[in-house]
This record gives sequence, structure tokens and C-alpha cells, in this order.
Amino acid sequence: MKRNAKYNLCLGIGSILLFILWTVLVMTADVKPIGLKGSSVGFATVNSAVHKLTGANMSLYNVTDWLGLVPILVCFIFAGVGLYQLIKRRSLLKVDKDILILGVYYILVIAAYLIFEMIPVNYRPVLINGFMEVSYPSSTTLLVLCVMPTLNFHLDRRIKNKTVRNIINIISVFFSVFMVIGRLISGVHWLSDIVGSVLISLGLFYIYKGVVLSVWNSAENCSN
Repeated sequence: MKRNAKYNLCLGIGSILLFILWTVLVMTADVKPIGLKGSSVGFATVNSAVHKLTGANMSLYNVTDWLGLVPILVCFIFAGVGLYQLIKRRSLLKVDKDILILGVYYILVIAAYLIFEMIPVNYRPVLINGFMEVSYPSSTTLLVLCVMPTLNFHLDRRIKNKTVRNIINIISVFFSVFMVIGRLISGVHWLSDIVGSVLISLGLFYIYKGVVLSVWNSAENCSN
């Protein structure tokens, strides 16, 4: 592997390790019953202070919830690209390797989401439709930060028009920032939920990027 691939893999693995450490701390550090119905929350002092500052804005919550469909649409677009290549080339092995790896990556993202849905680290600070919902890590933040960077990554390779590429990249970055901040200040998540999502998202994306770069490097070496 060339240096860039190794760097991304190390960055991804490092972020995953930080996420694991952060999760352990969320479950053990300053744990107090500040949640709904006396449910326990880690980093209680900081989380409580931030939540009191932001309050609950359900309108912003609904906006960010609906905008969570955008990364899902991006997933379907890439699935369409893969299906088109499969039909045209008549072989799964002839589909671009980065698209195949992307499919596996999206499956891992879904798996990460499902795992934490089954393991309630803590619950949201507010009721959603009258129910207590698992809060850690923020699933919308996880989805946005895992999917939108893959859009930017593939645009750099697949779209030749620099102006179009830059416009989409800028929109994608602003969208991602808005979604992360929006989920926090809407008051439907604790601060620690957002931090956890950022860490695991960075880890998964950079591991994916490192794997793809290593595959491209190997292909270039074989062609030389």
C-alpha cells in the first residue's frame, strides 16, 4: 500500500479505538439519573448543562429527521450505479471494486446502527411520540457522516467538471455540518451521543477510504 492508504487506515482504526474508549467512558464516567424516568446518563454534568442550554426544539428535530432521507438517497444512487454496471457488464466481478466495497461499507454502517439499537447505552433526553428511544450514538448523525463523505470521495474520481464537483462538495459539507449541529441543538440527543457518532463515523469512513485506496494502488501496480 502507498502511504495515503496506510494513513487513512491508521486514522480510521484510531478513530474506532477512540470511539470504544469514549463509549466506555459514557457508561462509567459521571453517570447520574438525569434522563427520562430516572434513566442514567454518562458525563451527566456536561450533558445536563448543554441540554438545559439548548432546550428541545421539535421543529428542528423534524427538519433534520426528514433531511436524514438525503444520505439514504445517496445510498440508492450508488446502488443504482452498481446495478447499471452489473447489467451492462453482465458480471458482478466486473463492477467497479470501489462500488462493491461501498456496498459492504453501507452494510457495516447499518449493522453498527442495529447493534446500538439493541444495546441501550442511554436514552434520549425527551420523549419521541410518547416513547423513550435509544439515544447513543445519534443514528442520524452516524448516517450523515458515514454516507456524505463517500459522495465527496467518489465525485473527485467520477465527475470531471471541477466546478460541478466543487459545488456539490461544498453543499455536502454544509449539509453535514448543519445536520450534526441541528441534531444537537434540537435537544433530542445528549452531547455525548453526537461525539460518539462523530468518532465512529470517522473511523468507518477512513477505513473504507483506506481499503479503496489500497485496491486502487494494487490495480495501478499491476498495470505498470
